[in-house]
Amino acid sequence: MHRCNLRLKRVREVRWLRLVGSPLRLGLLKLRENRIMTTTTTTTMTSRRRRRLDLLLFLSVFTFAILLSPALSSSSDTDLIILSKVDRRVDLSTQIVRITTSLKVENTGSDPVSEILVSIPDMQGKHLAYLKAALREGKGKGKASGVGLPINVAQLKDAPPALTLYSVSLPKGLGKGESLNLDVLTVFTHVLEPFPQKITQADIQLLVFQDSAYYLSPYTVKAQSLTIKLPDARIESYTKLETTKLQGSELKYGPYENLPPFSYLPIVVHFENNHPFAVAKELVREIEISHWGNVQITEHYSLVHGGAQSEGEFSRLDYQARPYVRGASAFRSLVAKLPPRAHSVYYRDEIGNISTSNLWGDSKKTQLEIEPRYPMFGGWKTEFTIGYGLPLQDFLFGSDGKRFLNITFGSPMNELVIDTLFVKVVLPEGSKEISASVPFPVKQWQETKISHLNIAGRPVIVLEKSNVVPEHNEYFQVYYKFNSLSMLREPLMLISGFFFLFVAYIVYMRADLSISKSSASYLANLQWEEVQATVQQLHNIISRCLKTHDKLEASLRDLSRTGDVQACKATRKSVDTLLKELSKELKPLVAFLQSSPQASQVFPKVEELVVKEKDLQERVMAKHSTVVDCYEKKLGGREIENRVASHQQKITALRQEVDDLMDIIDEI
Repeated sequence: MHRCNLRLKRVREVRWLRLVGSPLRLGLLKLRENRIMTTTTTTTMTSRRRRRLDLLLFLSVFTFAILLSPALSSSSDTDLIILSKVDRRVDLSTQIVRITTSLKVENTGSDPVSEILVSIPDMQGKHLAYLKAALREGKGKGKASGVGLPINVAQLKDAPPALTLYSVSLPKGLGKGESLNLDVLTVFTHVLEPFPQKITQADIQLLVFQDSAYYLSPYTVKAQSLTIKLPDARIESYTKLETTKLQGSELKYGPYENLPPFSYLPIVVHFENNHPFAVAKELVREIEISHWGNVQITEHYSLVHGGAQSEGEFSRLDYQARPYVRGASAFRSLVAKLPPRAHSVYYRDEIGNISTSNLWGDSKKTQLEIEPRYPMFGGWKTEFTIGYGLPLQDFLFGSDGKRFLNITFGSPMNELVIDTLFVKVVLPEGSKEISASVPFPVKQWQETKISHLNIAGRPVIVLEKSNVVPEHNEYFQVYYKFNSLSMLREPLMLISGFFFLFVAYIVYMRADLSISKSSASYLANLQWEEVQATVQQLHNIISRCLKTHDKLEASLRDLSRTGDVQACKATRKSVDTLLKELSKELKPLVAFLQSSPQASQVFPKVEELVVKEKDLQERVMAKHSTVVDCYEKKLGGREIENRVASHQQKITALRQEVDDLMDIIDEI
């Protein structure tokens, strides 16, 4: 039954290919025959996952068959060139896919050729981050020159709509019968698709890579081979063709000979890759120049794990115990390679400073290893900032009356993909004729930053680029003119500021800022201060009177305890003398308040207080005389209490009223 189903599928595909009528017929039939015989290197792949991979492969073949079928014949302009040998090497060891293609180009026509066309399928082209072509010196595997050749988007008559063509301009024309070796590096991001897209903490991360076993080119290819480098030898499954070999962690296809233009044979590789998928959704890199000897760099990262999404619960215990099993696809650290003489390095996130980082280096390099607060699983996000200073003389130079900054463009993080990168170069205040030279296309504009000790603000040139990879970490230049005398602006501002501060202090200390003594407001204020002082003296005298009342009360308590009538009378005599003295001191104060216009509001309370205190004094004296008389007549305790009860009630009420009036006067 299974064989019948396979035959039925094959018959359907043959009928579909006859309708399409494309030269992909033979390639697809071979692919399906070998796909049927494909065996996986592990047994963890479920049948459902197999069916989804088959469907994915079939759809990719179907799409390219339709898009390529209208124009599979090459243009007459491309008949002059043939590719005698093509070696492709695909590096899948990280999240960034790097394809290095070595081409041996021959001119078989009579006219010289000044450009070579390179084609990239749109399914990969939309993820293209970097493209570079360079001539290779010598024969065989010689060394490629570091200078990239000019590359522009090209148009080719009758070219398939599913391709984007790039024209590589040669430094000199390729004559009849001549050949050259050309190395083309293409770098792609977000090409590796997680399959499955969601995994648990205990699962490994599996990825799918799709490509063509044939080199897709507008030229005829005599011989070609393909090598795919994987992170390790553990492969879930891959497309097996007649010339497929798996050697360790390398998968080889070919050699293939005499391929017509735009030949295409799709392949799919399903493999394990647990390397960090660190993706910066946005990176703002600020480079601030100070002509006092420092270049300060601050980088703000918004980071996400771009691999398979993590689902289910996270167990910190399992991760700590077996991090390479219960968290194989997660990463806990990132490494940044800073310039050799970097100093004042710091690393912090939104919460604050972080100590889980290591810094080491020598005269040739400085390496910073940082650890987020938690391990990064698929889909998890974090934000942090790193900063460091660099010596100005290492990056700022002069040429033709201008100064220029020469520094790297991208992030120092290893294998980091940046979706959107903003590079802001903050120049000193007063800089003019600003321009930037970047070795690849970027968006740029100018802003102004207001900082300390700035008047007009510091000019800022902003460079924006999407889909940035480590290959973009090349040197770029920012040119500007700056007058050296402008460096004195900030020191002069500081000196002037301190000078005027001290002058103002001297003037303040020596100037008489008081109001004229002959003015009405000054006299009124002086009189009010005298009233306040008089009220305070009166308050103190009343307080002393109340203390003498307490002294009489204390003598009565001693009398009840000892029965010494003579001692009690002696206390009464000393208290009478003291109260008379206090009364004499009180009279001039009351008279002053009565005569002062400023005391018109407070005098009624003062007068009431003096009267209440006088009444209280009389009641206390009467109570004291009654108790002494009772003790001299040797009356009982019940009789004494009855006789002094009326006096005690009056004393308690008057004492409360006096205390309240004292509080009111004290608030004046």
